Formats: sequence, structure tokens, C-alpha cells
Amino acid sequence: MNTGPVFGGGHELSGRARWLLPLFLIGLVGLTCWRYQNAPPQTIHAFRGKTMGTTYTVKIAAEKIKSASRKEIEAVIQQELDAIENLMSTYDPKSELSEFNRIGAGIPFAVSPETLEVFLEAQRVSEMSGGAFDVTIGPLVDVWGFGPGEFSQGVPDAAELERLRESVGFKKIQINRSLRTLTKTKPGMVCDLSALAKGYGVDRVAEALSALHFNNYLVEVGGELRASGQKVDGSRWRVAVEKPESRRAKAVKLIYLNNLSMATSGDYRNYFEKDGVRYSHTIDPRTALPIRHSLASVTVFHREAMAADALATALNVLGPGEGMALAERHDLAALFVLRDANAEFRILESPAYKRSLETGPE
Repeated sequence: MNTGPVFGGGHELSGRARWLLPLFLIGLVGLTCWRYQNAPPQTIHAFRGKTMGTTYTVKIAAEKIKSASRKEIEAVIQQELDAIENLMSTYDPKSELSEFNRIGAGIPFAVSPETLEVFLEAQRVSEMSGGAFDVTIGPLVDVWGFGPGEFSQGVPDAAELERLRESVGFKKIQINRSLRTLTKTKPGMVCDLSALAKGYGVDRVAEALSALHFNNYLVEVGGELRASGQKVDGSRWRVAVEKPESRRAKAVKLIYLNNLSMATSGDYRNYFEKDGVRYSHTIDPRTALPIRHSLASVTVFHREAMAADALATALNVLGPGEGMALAERHDLAALFVLRDANAEFRILESPAYKRSLETGPE
């Protein structure tokens, strides 16, 4: 009996089969190699780094990006973000904003087009929110221990807060568009652009990518996002609205973004507790006190990330009642996450959110 190799269920191979088998295996290996070599290239190209005391991630959907192009993209992203940080950081004493904060009242201070653009947007949102959003809040942020100085976790007394309120108020900053100047009308005024700068950075990076002829991307800086187009396979960018818990990251909603930005403001990351009382880093400029309502976080969806960033802060300050009223009045797509007495969460959606946002499976 022929005791040659056996293939399958115990049937002996004929001489011809034994001759064809090696050719079959060679062909199979060749086909596998061809498929591997001709498989679709990596379609998501990620770029990561640090900026503004946080991190950024940029994802570009493209079939192929050459090494030289990748280096150019990295340089452009970092250049845009570094420029904003150099202009608007409160931690850098040499920044343009720090120089403005040191200048006295009544002296016009010339600023860059970028800083002027951010101040104009800040004034717009301040007017819209009735002063709930205010970049002149710097003295209050500092006295509550959330500024660039050493974190004190102290509770200032009422007299000190009342004195500092004299230096707070968005109407106390005069903006001259044609001369591109800012002028303080009260001494001791300190501005803080941190509620817009990250969103503005997202917008600038997005515009730079479009100038490089990339139309499908997702830009994220410190949690603020802007999406354009879609992935190469036609699927959409899907992002998560984080559940407002400080210890672990978990999605409360998964949302499809297309040519839209998203920003979240919440009290669950930066706060301190004193004598059993929780003090949020979000200060209400109208009262000079940290917010104390049931709104744990609010996420705003807008075409521009800077606007979403500022509006999220404004709605967070206003709270669920006033915040929802403002969202309805201005047709803002907003998602409110409320915390009840048992630390359970409840979601409220503005009419514009229900109408224009599409969610995915969680």
C-alpha cells in the first residue's frame, strides 16, 4: 500500500495530487502576500503633543501621507498651538495677555489680530449670557486659588470678594477694532481667556489642515473637538460625551460629528473641598462665588470650537434652568447632565440638540 502523505479525511493522494499540492500551497502563499501588499493603507493618521497645560490629538483620514508631509503637518499643528499659547497664556509672564494684565487702567494696549478675535467673541458671549461668561474674572479666579499662582484651597471672606468685584465686568473693557486696542476702565483688572483659548486653538488647527487640502479630520485639544468630513471608508467621526465622574472615564452619550465642534464644561475635574463643602473652579462673575447648582456638566455643539467652548462655560455658570432657557432662546444644541442628591445623573437635551444631533449605540 502507498504510504504517502494523507490530505483530509484519510484518502490517499494520487501521484498527480502530490505533484499539484506544492504548487497549490505556493499559489496560496503568493495570493496571501499579494493581498497583504495591496491591502488598503492605514486610513487614520494620528498626531499628538502637548499644549496649554494639556494635550492635543489630531486625526486625519487619508489613504496615504508621505513622511515629509507628516513632518510638515506636525510642524504646522505645533506652530499654530504654540502661537496661541504665547499670546494668551496666563502662566507665561511674557505672553501678550500677561503684558495686558500688568498694564494700568486707561492705557490703550495694542494686541494681535488673534487676541482681538478672541476678545470680540468673549464680549459676544458675555452679552448673550447676561454676564454669566466674563473673561475679566481673573481676580476672582486667583483669590479662589484656581489661577496661575499657588493653589491655596482657601475661602476668601465676603469683604475681599466685594472689593475684587469692582475690577470685574466685561463692559469695563473697551475694544477698538480699527486700532486693534484694548483698554481697561478700572484698575486691578485681570483677564483670563482659558475658557476660549483651547477652542480657538482647535479652530486654528482645523483651518491650517484645510489650507493643506485635508478635508477629513478630527481635532481635539484638552477635550474640545472639531470634526470635518468623514473617514476614508465613509463612516462618520463618532465621539463620546463623558460622564461627569472624576475617577473614571465613561461615556454618557456617543455622538456622530460632521462639520461640527463640541465643547464641555463641568465641575468634576477641578475643585476643592473645605469643611465638607465642595468648591468648583467655575466662578459665577455675577456673584463672585463658585457655582452651586445641580448641573454637573454641559456640552455645546457649534460650527466653531471657540464659540462652543465659551458657550459651554456660560451655560454651566447659568445652571440647568437659566442655561436651558438661553439654549432655547438662541437655538443652541446643548446636552445638560444633572447630578441629583444620590449622585445619580439625569440628561436634559435642548430642542436644537434633539433636532440636529445623531447619537450612536453606547
